[in-house]
Amino acid sequence: MLGKPTQIRLAVACLLARGHLLIEDLPGMGKTLLSHAIAISLGLSYNRVQFTSDVLPADILGASIFDRNTGEFRFVEGPLFAQVVLADEINRATPKSQSALLEAMEERQVTSEGTTRDLPDPFFVLATQNPSTQTGTFPLPESQLDRFLMRIELGYPEPEAERELLRGGDRRELLKDMKPAIDLAELKSLQQAVSEVKASDLLIDYIQRVVNHSRVAPEFAFGLSPRGSLALLGASKAWALLHQRTHVVPEDVQAVLPSVVEHRLREAADFAGHGGAALAHKLLTSVDVVG
Repeated sequence: MLGKPTQIRLAVACLLARGHLLIEDLPGMGKTLLSHAIAISLGLSYNRVQFTSDVLPADILGASIFDRNTGEFRFVEGPLFAQVVLADEINRATPKSQSALLEAMEERQVTSEGTTRDLPDPFFVLATQNPSTQTGTFPLPESQLDRFLMRIELGYPEPEAERELLRGGDRRELLKDMKPAIDLAELKSLQQAVSEVKASDLLIDYIQRVVNHSRVAPEFAFGLSPRGSLALLGASKAWALLHQRTHVVPEDVQAVLPSVVEHRLREAADFAGHGGAALAHKLLTSVDVVG
């Protein structure tokens, strides 16, 4: 990935915080490339699911098939049974198929045909979606958006990065030469280290003021939920760890806040619209670090 260091760091922070990532952008921006590169660099198993309007839950979760050799039904795991799952263009699928991910993302397990099956550990869903204004999309409901710890956009590359892209050939070919940078034990150790990053009472006070402002300010259609406040703290801890700190500072909260809260907020004046970016900026500028 060229010229996107902040987005890459946010994606890694999301994984270290044991969350899931939603990337919303136009087709061809490198969303699939980023997800595949993350899986390879961390040495994780990887599956990609292309969501379309005719995808069924069984296509994602798996299904039982009859084995003629044994005379019994055997469950065949779907693509969801991987450590990194790319749900590509998730909002092209119908709500029924979208909902197949809900239990998996929240409980790290799936229930199929009355049986509950655990998913791999770690389990990281990296979903992409096209802008809702494009043809053939089904907007994700708030309940599913809330399952994503972060939402980011890649955006157009800077001229220098795009020039290097044009001169360097197909970036996907570079994936063949990538090697894991860490192993599974190291990754789990880092995830554990994130949970041990300290957050002072003053830092917690700041996060509570941010969350409370979203609940009482009239321009917000609704405020951040307790899950949202936990997400903000968890992402801040991961960001602090990536910057080699064992405690969270307000700058960590401010760095991750837009990606954590934008998809969780709506403007009161335009409830059907998004407006999350403007509201996130409002939280950054209206809430004092020191109460």
